[in-house]
Amino acid sequence: MNPTFQLVDQGWDKLLTSASAADRSALRIICPFIKLRAVRRLLTGTTPDVIQVITRFHLGDLCDGVSDTAALRVLLDEGAQVRGVKGLHAKLYLFGDQRAIVTSANLTEAALLKNHEFGFVTSEPAIISRCRDYFDALWAKSGNDLAPPTLDTWEKQIEAVRTSGARSGGTSGLTDQGEDVGITPGISVAATPVYEAPQAFVKFFGEGHNRARDDLRVLDEVKRSGCHWACSYPAKKRPRGVQDGALMFVGRLMRDPRDTIIYGRAIAMRHQPGRDEATPEDIKARSWKAQWSMYVRVHHAEFVAGTLANGVRLSELMGALKSDSFASTQRNAKKGSGNTEPRHALRQQAQVELSNQGFVWLNERLEAAFQSHGKLTPVELASLDWPAGSGTPPPACLEEFRKWLVNQDGKADGTAQGYARFLTRCAEHYGETINAQTMTSDAHADELVKRVSRVVSARGRLAEGTFNSHDVTDNLTPAIRAYVRFVQAATP
Repeated sequence: MNPTFQLVDQGWDKLLTSASAADRSALRIICPFIKLRAVRRLLTGTTPDVIQVITRFHLGDLCDGVSDTAALRVLLDEGAQVRGVKGLHAKLYLFGDQRAIVTSANLTEAALLKNHEFGFVTSEPAIISRCRDYFDALWAKSGNDLAPPTLDTWEKQIEAVRTSGARSGGTSGLTDQGEDVGITPGISVAATPVYEAPQAFVKFFGEGHNRARDDLRVLDEVKRSGCHWACSYPAKKRPRGVQDGALMFVGRLMRDPRDTIIYGRAIAMRHQPGRDEATPEDIKARSWKAQWSMYVRVHHAEFVAGTLANGVRLSELMGALKSDSFASTQRNAKKGSGNTEPRHALRQQAQVELSNQGFVWLNERLEAAFQSHGKLTPVELASLDWPAGSGTPPPACLEEFRKWLVNQDGKADGTAQGYARFLTRCAEHYGETINAQTMTSDAHADELVKRVSRVVSARGRLAEGTFNSHDVTDNLTPAIRAYVRFVQAATP
């Protein structure tokens, strides 16, 4: 067979699986983001004799769901050697010495099945040899193989952050555990993924006698319901049907007209008895939780800005999809018996599971609402009550930073104390993690300033301790740039 070289912009899923099936001698992957379903699909059939993977070990990525610890565990179970590199962006797939694929596609179902990705596949020996040289050189610098006990530790750290809400728009303090091979780290812009959720539900808040008007502010409804970190269920019925990673669309029962408006979404954690029950403090804060004391905890919640009127009406979904709206009505329609009327499926239910079509329809409409009206900002989210341990940690080494400013950078003591205060306020009110891992370059400082500036421009000062535009320009900017110099001076 003559060597081939082909440019590709679609069909990546079939291309990878066919290449893997054709040569099972060795599989070598360089890829920043790896998800469980895509790994299982790639490894369907006979496992390659050799599997070597270079990826990212940033625990923030794993917490956000752009990569999976479950995918890493499957690879380890299949005998793979897995290593992590800081700042990794390249994507390369090598199948023995027969085929090489270079692409923009990560090893995720979103990239392989949904996104528009571009690259090439080749059986040209000279190109494969150069790609193998690149892999081997990076592999030699990429540190030690990932061990299962290390992965266990990471999963406990990530669970702790997710259990306390893992706020969208902020940073969790989870660091990059990969090897530093000299790649300049970029600023991650990957959004928390929803496309690969194993289930999707509409979770209802409010009761028939307690319906809301559509001019109610979303922030006020989130404060009332506590849905930024937990979905509540009746005290006598544990919500066991919700899987880890399920997408929960948050809905409020409405009046004038009677409907449900979807105003946000979050990622679910499977209900865990003992952990996911209302505490006396929870009930004191929201007395109705005495009757609604069972939780499905959620993380990375996002809510549309403004009023409930900016959300998506569930009646529109049911009108568009009819029996295909929900999983139960769709199943009944296919088998020809049982309820197929979507409105009847909602009666006296704490939640309803969406069909695949319902999930796609609702998610697209909610994304459009986010684009049109914006989302609640990190400052607004920070004003909510969060479980213990959910706050962003204070800036690292503040006292050492203050002394360095005076003794090494020539600043007056008052200026040094002011810089420390502004960095503390930035962490507390804007969810920014400031330490030696997150602030290593001027680019990191500039991106932090941009993020905070966007929030300040959109909302101004919302509470004591938050910034106005002059605070950002005159105080935060020089403070964070000085912190970068402090980190660089302390780095060998």
